[in-house]
Amino acid sequence: MTPVPEKVAVYPGTFDPLTNGHLDVIRRGLRLFDRVIVGVGENPVKRPLFTLEERLDMIREAVGADPRVEVDSFGGLLVDFARERGAVAILRGLRAVSDFEYELQRALMNRKLDRGIETVFLMTGFRWIYISSTIVKEAARFGGSLEGLVPPFVETRLRAKYQGGGAEG
Repeated sequence: MTPVPEKVAVYPGTFDPLTNGHLDVIRRGLRLFDRVIVGVGENPVKRPLFTLEERLDMIREAVGADPRVEVDSFGGLLVDFARERGAVAILRGLRAVSDFEYELQRALMNRKLDRGIETVFLMTGFRWIYISSTIVKEAARFGGSLEGLVPPFVETRLRAKYQGGGAEG
């Protein structure tokens, strides 16, 4: 009997910061794939609030010791990272129709660059549909409640960033 190859997906993003919506996509992705690699992209256009290392650490803390989840960073083309890591798919979460238009363009370009890597869209769970890292940062900046939006240790780090006075993002 021939062994079935492991099905690996890359879940890319900036994760600035990680939200419970992101965690939901990771957990649900593990129902479809043997392993999910959370790829934290180094995007020179974005000015993240948290450093790359801080974002990697927060994701690792959130996913714990689950051997099916790996956390890594990448620069350059997502499809190159996915190919190098042996992924068969790119996993993306969708919240609204506006997300779909943006994500469709990216998925089509990724398909053009590498037809062997599929893009799989997961609809965000209803309870997370309105959450984005941008909205979470805005609420934190002005002292709003983050209960249920991010893991508690992420909230603590957000509060520390904004109380430090140096946070722009």
